[in-house]
Amino acid sequence: VQLQASGGGLVQAGGSLRLSCAASGRTFSTYNMGWFRQAPGKEREFVAAISRSGGSTDYADSVKGRFTISRDNAKNTVYLQMNSLKPEDTAVYYCAARSSYYYTKRADEYDYWGQGTQVTVSS
Repeated sequence: VQLQASGGGLVQAGGSLRLSCAASGRTFSTYNMGWFRQAPGKEREFVAAISRSGGSTDYADSVKGRFTISRDNAKNTVYLQMNSLKPEDTAVYYCAARSSYYYTKRADEYDYWGQGTQVTVSS
């Protein structure tokens, strides 16, 4: 599967952005999906994940209550709604797909990655 992330940009602290990740192919619904981010000089970190059906989600503690992951299997797209953004949310955001039965918080357990989209939050 090929993944294309979009929706990043520059936003002031307290603002909102919605990231999208469009997947190619007809088997999108068989993949668990995740969002990760990587700030300059830091390791890639887990942000959120969603099960194949969309019925189960998980979040990093740092974004819980502010970010929402969702998916539309009919549109082969996963979303990340980001509200109450903080300067520390500044990073390149990546979507990823995992073909195994469960989603995971470990980046090395995802099979496919999008190219990343830059999110910059100004104070």
